[in-house]
Amino acid sequence: MADRGALKLVGFIFATATLAVMLVAGMVVKGYADGGYTLEASSVDASR
Repeated sequence: MADRGALKLVGFIFATATLAVMLVAGMVVKGYADGGYTLEASSVDASR
């Protein structure tokens, strides 16, 4: 069986990775909500 110290370390690593993914996802969603990104690439090509 694994000791508690190693399990705490693994839990901390997974928690940090989860927080980072949630932060990036939130920033992307905010960018879409503010209009910084568009889902249609054709609108960019049509303006050229």
